[in-house]
Amino acid sequence: MVKFFRTTGTRTSKQLTLALISGLLAFSCLAAASEEDNSLITPFEAVYYAYKWDENLGSAKISLEKLSDGLYSLTYQSKVSKFFLTDKRFEHSIFTVEDNKLLPQEYNYSRSGTGPDDSLKVKFNTSPNGTIQITQDDETTSLDWQGEFDNQLYRLDVPIRLQQGKDSLEYDFINYRGQQRHYGMQVLGKESVTLPYGTIEAYKVKIVRDSKTRVTFAWFAPDLNYQLVRLQQFKDGDEQGDLRLKAFSISKK
Repeated sequence: MVKFFRTTGTRTSKQLTLALISGLLAFSCLAAASEEDNSLITPFEAVYYAYKWDENLGSAKISLEKLSDGLYSLTYQSKVSKFFLTDKRFEHSIFTVEDNKLLPQEYNYSRSGTGPDDSLKVKFNTSPNGTIQITQDDETTSLDWQGEFDNQLYRLDVPIRLQQGKDSLEYDFINYRGQQRHYGMQVLGKESVTLPYGTIEAYKVKIVRDSKTRVTFAWFAPDLNYQLVRLQQFKDGDEQGDLRLKAFSISKK
């Protein structure tokens, strides 16, 4: 889902915050399977620059690691700043791959910087009649698990489905605030995208949500195994943020 910038008014100033696009935002993964690994996904590392109206405000890094057969770790970390305002975010997902499906196990989120700090922990029991335990501010709530992803994992699934030729997708997930959310995604077509990484052909996808004020677009490049290369969000016509790929590498571990 990615992160973006938005400002909220206070009595003395406007506070910069990094808003997570619980949709597709900053995270993606390689959809192509490695013949040696026989897995749906391939470990990688991607670095992005974060912009607002072409002003570079910070960066983000995503890393997918294989811990053991069928067990993976996905991390996201970002730091953005403007004047004396800062925002640092970290997300960590542990998940398994079973029967060609991505299954969440544990998700952790933390935010620090200007304004109040925040954290969230989610544990998934994906067995039949399993549950989701959400812990925030020392309070834990429990929900029935009905196939939901965590705030990162559904984004890993998108490149896989795009490579399979899907032109529309639907996802249910628990966002970084511990809330249940549903997003749809619609493929709009293919176009050339210029990034810090270089110019590359990519599929443009629109994130479909209930909000009538926010519009989010994501671009996935077939030449990078359908890696997410750009994510841009608008609210009431004003750009909230634009995440663009700077560097990408496949892990050799």
